[in-house]
Amino acid sequence: MRALLAGAAHGRIPVSLGAKLVLILTAVGLLGSAAITLLLAAIITPSFNQLENSAVSAHVERTRAALADFGAKLETAVRDYGDWTDSYDYMGRPNRAFEEDSFSTTAMANLAVPGMAYIRPDGSVVLARWIDTATQEDSPEMKARFLHKLAQVDLDAIAGSDSSGSFYMRLDDMIAAIGVARIRRSDGTGDPRGYVVMARTLTSDQLSRLLQISARLDLDTQVRELTVVPHVSRVEIAVPVRGPGDTPVATAAYSVPRDLSLLGKRMLLFATLGTVLLMGVVLIVLRRAIARLVLRPLHRVERHMGLVRESGSMRLLKEAPRDDEIGSLVTSFNSMLRQLKDLREQLEMQSFKLGRSESAVAVMHNVRNALNPISTILSQGLGRSEAVDRGLIDKAVAELIRDDLPPARRQKLAAFLAAATEAMEAEREERRRQLEVGREALHHVLEIIGKQQEAAHERPQLEACDISDIIAQNATIARYSGGSSIAFGFPSTPHWVRANRVILSQVVGNLFANAAEAIAATGRESGSISVSVTEAEDSVRVVIRDDGDGFEPGSAPTLFQRGFSTRKHKSGGLGLHWCANALGAMQGKLELRSDGPGTGARAVLTLQAAGEMRDSEDLAA
Repeated sequence: MRALLAGAAHGRIPVSLGAKLVLILTAVGLLGSAAITLLLAAIITPSFNQLENSAVSAHVERTRAALADFGAKLETAVRDYGDWTDSYDYMGRPNRAFEEDSFSTTAMANLAVPGMAYIRPDGSVVLARWIDTATQEDSPEMKARFLHKLAQVDLDAIAGSDSSGSFYMRLDDMIAAIGVARIRRSDGTGDPRGYVVMARTLTSDQLSRLLQISARLDLDTQVRELTVVPHVSRVEIAVPVRGPGDTPVATAAYSVPRDLSLLGKRMLLFATLGTVLLMGVVLIVLRRAIARLVLRPLHRVERHMGLVRESGSMRLLKEAPRDDEIGSLVTSFNSMLRQLKDLREQLEMQSFKLGRSESAVAVMHNVRNALNPISTILSQGLGRSEAVDRGLIDKAVAELIRDDLPPARRQKLAAFLAAATEAMEAEREERRRQLEVGREALHHVLEIIGKQQEAAHERPQLEACDISDIIAQNATIARYSGGSSIAFGFPSTPHWVRANRVILSQVVGNLFANAAEAIAATGRESGSISVSVTEAEDSVRVVIRDDGDGFEPGSAPTLFQRGFSTRKHKSGGLGLHWCANALGAMQGKLELRSDGPGTGARAVLTLQAAGEMRDSEDLAA
């Protein structure tokens, strides 16, 4: 099904009826799931968002109510002092007893007000006190800040028509609720004689207890209006704490979880998963029905094709007769097997004949390469003139036997005869060396012919071979393969590989012959061939480089094709084809590389390392 959907995504419409049904129902299921998801999202998400907004508004209202209630309680306490006759009398005649009674530490602690003051209508202070709630000691510094802040506030505007009021004030690093009440008699008679002011501090812990959630008073960030910032799982709420003139003096900040919106998302997710699950169940049922009716018969056909491919047996597929497309497919498949069986029999007969022909051609090709040095040596021997003219030697000997020959002349003739003898000896030694090379090449030819039957019908016998010795032997022969003067460079240390020595020698000789032809194709009279050998843990890599004409990098794979050759004057091209097959039979590999025409070429041979020979050499050392 995944392949079916991928094919549809790339624009390929399936032809099978079952595949079309699966594709259509899958598309309908996907569209239906998407439509249901969008519908649920359009209904559930806005509803839960609205509920969340209502919950946030309730939190804000509760915060404002808590702040107002905190100030209202302080206003109630300060009103008791403002409507007290003793306070009215005290403002007319201040006395020590009233101060000790009303401003005592115990009285202020019972009221939970650390700051308290009596102020005349003109703003002058009659009495003020601020105590440290922790030590219950007077704090002159805080009293000074308290009075300094009160001096900037219009107390009459705060008291208003109700004769009392409250507001919040910032005192450096703390927030205090301030209650203000006009001072008058308990019965309400008499003109007001001033104001009584009380201060009650508000901390983050107190605010948290009032709101029953974790909250804090932010003195550094003062928002002027309500701020609500939603996040993924929580909503940040900031409510301004207002002072005189509706100016914010602090911010009540807290966060509440987005339980309702998260609940809405979960409901939407569960509804979507339920829809997808339902679609999956439908598709599974459909998939099983199509598998039983269509896919399983096709799998049987495919499995039988795999057995035919692996075993080569052309057995017919036995399937119950059917009148549908599957039955037609089985009938056509069996007809194809019958035709393939007939064709394979014909091909085997042709391959047998062709194999015999190719084997003979390969032998002749390798024999020709091995006979080239012999032909060169014989041609050079027949065409080479004598190092010294025989008539000159006879004439010199006849002159030396004369008695009247002057000593100086005798000395010159003796030197000439000595040089002639040395030249003739060198020529004789060179001919002997060339004959040895020819004999070695002829031995190589006989070896190729002698083992051809074994190489043609059996897998070559592998043994430990020194590739450096094989390279040196073939380099000596390759010097006489053509008319160009070729300089060879190859390693002198042994490198042991597992191969058939005769076949590997033929491969190296073929590659050297090809390199010599590539050098001759450049038109130069000289060139160079270098060989490098590197050993890995279980393999040996041999690289043969030449400075010949090279080839296009893209044509490297075609060089191993039977009959292909880069030489226009040459037919056949069996050498590289045979070399690659020969190395493959020895569990090795041959690659050809070049950077382009005119840059030379590299033949890379990868062979199995003969580890036991290397280990024995190390022990011997």
